[in-house]
Amino acid sequence: MAHTDRQTMRRVLRREIAGTIGLLTDEHDFRAMRRYRSFTFDNHTSYLQQVEALLKMRASQGSHTAVALFDPQEYAEFCADTGLDPDVQSSRTRFTAELATTGPVVPYEGQSLADLVPTLVDEAVRQATWEYASTLLARLGACASCGEDIGRAAFTRASHLLVRILDTAGAGNRHLVCSVSATPETLVSVLHADEDDHGAIQLDEAEALEFTTVLALGMATQSPGGLVMRTSAPGTTDRVYGWRLRGEGIAPLTAGEVFDAYCTDIESGDLISPESDVDYCVPPDLGEEGQMPGHRH
Repeated sequence: MAHTDRQTMRRVLRREIAGTIGLLTDEHDFRAMRRYRSFTFDNHTSYLQQVEALLKMRASQGSHTAVALFDPQEYAEFCADTGLDPDVQSSRTRFTAELATTGPVVPYEGQSLADLVPTLVDEAVRQATWEYASTLLARLGACASCGEDIGRAAFTRASHLLVRILDTAGAGNRHLVCSVSATPETLVSVLHADEDDHGAIQLDEAEALEFTTVLALGMATQSPGGLVMRTSAPGTTDRVYGWRLRGEGIAPLTAGEVFDAYCTDIESGDLISPESDVDYCVPPDLGEEGQMPGHRH
């Protein structure tokens, strides 16, 4: 009887333990891992099918599983730093455990890999964008004239500005995009703010942190860039408006400028057909939060 109880307890505990699977999302990364003899998969499509089957099996058993983005280059660096043999399965397990705490992770909730992979990649891009923008902000140091930490001050201003932009948007769901011209490429951050049944704004904290950091970087470095807001509410026309980054603040765009910005492909510069039932308009007045600060760093 005691033996049966222990078996039952082990099964219960296995269901309670959250596991993480490191996923090679593309063919290039998969080929990079094939140089290790202990990595026995030889076909990426078959590999993805087996991963999906494993996820479904764990879910059917009541186990909680998260999926992390497995990067072969980061794995090689991890093994070099820790002195682990990269051609050992246990090293991959150690690295995946590390990803569970530091890398982008998406919980498996029964969705197909075709749906999960884009979400995981977006999460990885978002984290990389935040880390890069945060590093650049930290490098700005203190203001030579007043001693204020430039990055921290810009983040505070960006936080207040974001709250004001969301508060003045009116009813409905909000989709906000911030782009900042930076080296080596333009940083783009997206923020979704949806209303619940009680009219309260719901934000993803990680998404909001990344968005605020990118906006702060643009303001602190006085880089070219802009903000575009789209609001959607049942029974009404979607509204699109925006601002350009100017100095350490923002300036409203005209309706024509918003139309041009929204209907131009960022990559190619080609015109995109405007959507029907969309109102391209001037932004609401942000009051004091939208004003340029008196002090310049």
